[in-house]
Amino acid sequence: MADSKAENKSVSIHIMGNEYHVSSPENEIEKLENAARALDKRMREIKEGGRVIGLERVAVMAALNLSYELMHGESSSAEETAQIDSRLLKLTEKVDSALAANAQSDLI
Repeated sequence: MADSKAENKSVSIHIMGNEYHVSSPENEIEKLENAARALDKRMREIKEGGRVIGLERVAVMAALNLSYELMHGESSSAEETAQIDSRLLKLTEKVDSALAANAQSDLI
């Protein structure tokens, strides 16, 4: 008798030029690959915007955008995404500035 659970398979996905090996149920591989392509596209758009530097920051910005959209049931257009990116960038800059000021005051 066949097992009713889907068997996991190792899948290679590529995001921002990096290869990642993840495990996925065989019947979910296509969805995983689509999600990886969507994330890669979103991260490249953020990076090409030129205001966010560093792969980690780009990933966080993309994750925040996607999380926001999921929480609010939105599928944002490019314009909405740009507005969210801009707001998040301003917030990131304020946090970085506050952290730098705090670090400098610790040195004094």
